[in-house]
Amino acid sequence: MAKITLSKLRHSYVPNPSSESDYALKEIDLDWTDGGAYALLGPSGCGKSTLLNIISGLLVPSEGQILFDGKDVTTLPPDQRNIAQVFQFPVIYDTMTVYDNLAFPLRNRGRDEAIVKERVMAIAEMLEVTNLLTMRAAGLSPDNKQKISMGRGLVREDVNVVMFDEPLTVIDPHLKWKLRSKLKELHQRVKATMIYVTHDQTEALTFADQVVVMQDGLVVQIGTPVELFERPAHTFVGHFIGSPGMNVLPCELRAGQPYIGTHPVALEGPIKGDAIGKTEVGIRPEFVSLANSGLPATVTKVSDVGRHTVVECEAEGQRINAVIDGVGPAKGSAVHLAFRQDQTRLYVDGWIATEAAQSATETKTETEEQAQ
Repeated sequence: MAKITLSKLRHSYVPNPSSESDYALKEIDLDWTDGGAYALLGPSGCGKSTLLNIISGLLVPSEGQILFDGKDVTTLPPDQRNIAQVFQFPVIYDTMTVYDNLAFPLRNRGRDEAIVKERVMAIAEMLEVTNLLTMRAAGLSPDNKQKISMGRGLVREDVNVVMFDEPLTVIDPHLKWKLRSKLKELHQRVKATMIYVTHDQTEALTFADQVVVMQDGLVVQIGTPVELFERPAHTFVGHFIGSPGMNVLPCELRAGQPYIGTHPVALEGPIKGDAIGKTEVGIRPEFVSLANSGLPATVTKVSDVGRHTVVECEAEGQRINAVIDGVGPAKGSAVHLAFRQDQTRLYVDGWIATEAAQSATETKTETEEQAQ
C-alpha cells in the first residue's frame, strides 16, 4: 500500500502542445493517503481513464511526476509499480478453477504454496465464493466472474494500489448493489489503497471516502460525497451529482444583490471578489420549498418518485425543480418558491463565488470569543 502523489501532472496527445486546449489532462496536484478509498468520477472523455493509465504506468505524462510513498515512479513500467488493476471486463482464465485463478498472481511471483493457500482461502471467504473454488471459471455467472477478477487484484498483500476501471459496467443492474457493497466491505477489511474509475455517481459516492470530479480534463472538485452534494464548487458538480441535479439559474447582479428576473435572491454569505463574468444562482431542489411567499412560479410537471415528489416549475422563463414530501400541486398551479438561504449560492463563470454561511455553533463560538 502507498501514498500516491500527483505533482503538476499534465498530459497531451499532441506532440508539441501550445495552448491549454491541447491538453487532455489539465494540471493536477493531489495526494491520496495510504489505505484510502478514492473515486475518479466524470463523463466519457473527461480524462479519468487517461489519469488512471498514467498512474498505472501504461502512459507516461507529458509533464509532472507520480510519486509512490515519495518515490518517483513517473517513467517506471507497470510491472515495477507493484499495482493491481481490475478492468471493466473480468480478466480470468476460463479453463482454470476458481482456486487456481485466485492463486495465479501469487504463484507467478514464486510464493510458497502454504502462503498461497492461506491468502486464497482468506480472499475467497471475503468474496463469499468458497463453495465455488473447485469450479472452472467458464461456468461462473458474470457477477461471480467479476468477483474473481477483483479477488485476483486483492490476493497479493504487497500491492501499492488496487485500481478499478468501470468494474460494474457489464453487471446486471439488480446485482450491482451487491458488488458495490461487497467492494466497500473488502476495502474496510484489507485496508488497501483503492482508486475506482466510473461515470456512475452512485458507484463513486457509495464506494469512496474522497471523490475527484473531472470535466474536460480538469479536476473541478475533490471532496467527500457529502461535500460534493451540499456545496458544489462548480456548477458542473451540481449538475452531475444529484437526481435531479442542482438548479442553476441565470441572474443579474444589482448593487451586489442577485436578481432572478425582478425577484431578489438572498445568498448564503458575502460575494467573493468582483463577480465579473457569467453570474448564476445555484440551489439544489432539496432546498427549494413551496411557500406562501417567494419567487412566483407555475407548476409544469409533478413526478412521484416514491420517497418524495419532484415538482417542476417555471419562473421568470427558467425551469426550477423542487423536491417535497407528500402530494404535489396540480399541473398549472400558481405557487411561490422559497430558497433556503444557507444553501443558495452565487456562481461566476461556473465557479462558486460566495463565502460559506457560518453554522449556529460557529456563530455562537465567535460571539463568546468577542465577549471575553
